[in-house]
Order: sequence, then structure tokens, then C-alpha cells
Amino acid sequence: MAAYQPKKRKMTAEINVVPYIDVMLVLLIIFMVTAPFVTQGVDVELPATQTAKTAAELAGENDSGAPIIVEVDKDGQLGLSVNNDDMIRGLQLTELLTRVKAELQLNPKTPVMVGGDARVPYSAIIETLDALNQAGVGSVGLMTEPLEQ
Repeated sequence: MAAYQPKKRKMTAEINVVPYIDVMLVLLIIFMVTAPFVTQGVDVELPATQTAKTAAELAGENDSGAPIIVEVDKDGQLGLSVNNDDMIRGLQLTELLTRVKAELQLNPKTPVMVGGDARVPYSAIIETLDALNQAGVGSVGLMTEPLEQ
């Protein structure tokens, strides 16, 4: 009778990935459950200012008259008003910058205010602010309400 000889098994070095998948699924569930709690808002107390001034107060302080108002309408068209004159609409950016620089050479302390229609793309306001900055306008205010005249 022949002796029983066990088959020689070849050793394989494989990683068992099932436990790793289980751990990953548990972590995924934990992150999915805790994510809504992490993204909730936090109550903050915004700083209040005692020194904010209206455009009329700025104009009176600087003895420079009314501010220079640059408007961007809903179609992205530019408008300009100097010394409470009627708004000149449909200006090109270069023409607007030339007029603003000329007025600032006459009255360097005149405040410059930029206002935009609520429907205007934000990029149009930023492009206008950037162009004014490159033209040498040091300080520009953003209008949130129309001036009362």
C-alpha cells in the first residue's frame, strides 16, 4: 500500500482586501453622517463701525463738491456723473477713465463711487474697479443706495 503524501501547496503572498473594504465603508458612513453637522453655519457678530460716512458727508468733508459716480447698468454699459450733473450713459471704458482722471486732476480729493445694477454680472463691476485702479484712482467707494439729491 502506498503511503499518502500530501500535495505540496505553493505559498502565495496576496493581500486580503475584504477587511480594508469593510473599514472604508464604515469610514464612508461615518463621514456621510457627520458631514451635515460640520457644514452648518456659525453665529458671528459682525463688526460695527462708527466712522462710516455717506457720500454727502465725504463730499462736505473734502470741500470737493459732489462725488464722481460711475454706474454699470444691467447690460454692462457705463455711465458717469460729475458734480451731480445728469448721468452720461453709453461711455466706453477708455473715455470714462479719461473723464475721471481729468476731474481728479482738477479736484484730487473728490470721492469716486461705483454703483451697479443688481442684475449686472459681478465681473463687470470688478473690471470697472480694476480699470479705475490702473488709471490711478486711489480710493473707490461702492454704492449700495442711490444718492438723494
